[in-house]
Amino acid sequence: MIVFDRLWQTMKQRKISQYKLIKEYHISTGQIDRLRKNSFVSTYTINELCKILDCNVEDIIQYIKDTNSNSTQQESIEDK
Repeated sequence: MIVFDRLWQTMKQRKISQYKLIKEYHISTGQIDRLRKNSFVSTYTINELCKILDCNVEDIIQYIKDTNSNSTQQESIEDK
């Protein structure tokens, strides 16, 4: 599972708020909501966040292995 916990830490270090992302950098509230929920965001958005925060991808994204996934879900993904 991809999580964005590091994003919030990096934003705090860079003193950039969610409000500033929305008002000054035109990141949509829908994107912010998806980031909060660890939901799908595009690579375009990830790229923009890296530019805004002057950071690397690993400063905003982390992969955590999902121990609850079963082989049926994995097969379904691989079939697509």
